[in-house]
Amino acid sequence: MDFGAFILAQQRGYHQSSHEVIANAVEQTVMAEQVGFSNAWYAEHHFNNYSLSPSPLMMVAHTAAKTTTIRLGSAVCILPLYHAPRFLAEVGFVDSLSNGRLELGIGSGYQYFEFQRFGTNLDDSSKIFEEYLDVIPKALCEKIFEHHSEHLDIPPSSIATRPMQDPMPPIWVTTGNPKLRERTFREGWNLFVTALLGGMDQIKHVRGQVDQAIEASGTDGSKSRLGFLRVGYASDNTAEIDHYLENALFQRRLSFSLKNRTQQTDDGYLMKEVPTDSDPTLEELKKNLPVGSVNQVIDRLLAEIEVLKPDHIALQTQLGDFDQKTMLKQMEVWGDKIIPAIQKEVGTGTKLIAAE
Repeated sequence: MDFGAFILAQQRGYHQSSHEVIANAVEQTVMAEQVGFSNAWYAEHHFNNYSLSPSPLMMVAHTAAKTTTIRLGSAVCILPLYHAPRFLAEVGFVDSLSNGRLELGIGSGYQYFEFQRFGTNLDDSSKIFEEYLDVIPKALCEKIFEHHSEHLDIPPSSIATRPMQDPMPPIWVTTGNPKLRERTFREGWNLFVTALLGGMDQIKHVRGQVDQAIEASGTDGSKSRLGFLRVGYASDNTAEIDHYLENALFQRRLSFSLKNRTQQTDDGYLMKEVPTDSDPTLEELKKNLPVGSVNQVIDRLLAEIEVLKPDHIALQTQLGDFDQKTMLKQMEVWGDKIIPAIQKEVGTGTKLIAAE
């Protein structure tokens, strides 16, 4: 069991400059390494304040020069928005720049807003993504490769800067498509899942989906790692917890509006935070999530781990306009108290255990 910092790089208002948001993301990465997180993860989104990180691979390349041991990952590269040959070449290049520390998280995307501006059809995203799954291992593992499919057509080519990791960086797949989850386990790739802001019932549901995919794959899932994206915060200060959860709710509202194409803006950029009928209350979030005192967070995480059986937990350390100094102190709490306690209880192994 190990832990990562998931850095979304959000801008909740113009009181945050874009430069400040990105600088904070870099600072959190350095802190994550110092306090004992194994990974830092960077999102990819475009053209609005939901996330200011348009290129996870560029973030990895930059933060690799400021760190030495922490694993650095994309969570995720939205593959249908890429030009395939450039993406494949840059994966090898970034793995070399990071001295073999790249974790390659990939997904198909869900925001019509982004696809429209890239001139890509969201309806084709799953098919394009599946074609990328075919070509990535060939490009990164074979000296000369070629690929010909409906959306990707690459003549015989060679990645000039080969990945440092042999044969390629670990792949993490984020998808709600059951067939692609099955393939993930067949190939021995890793899977990222989330319960969003849901509680134990949602975690049980996610575990059931994982077990179905493992069974359908014809494997026991042991070659894959299961990553769990989670909101969590440890403090005896109720106001701090409430502010963190308010920012988590801000993220949910923007994501909901982008997914459902209901986003609103007054100036063409900064999206309005519009409440929805399905918004949980802060009290519901406190019941659902690992928040509270250090011991409460540890106990809740252990209960969630017992159900989901993840190998990796990615904690959301950057949400909305949460205060940077407070979050850096929070990361120290996780590194000093929570991560060691969890690892002492469940171990540091990385093998995904299928449910009985």
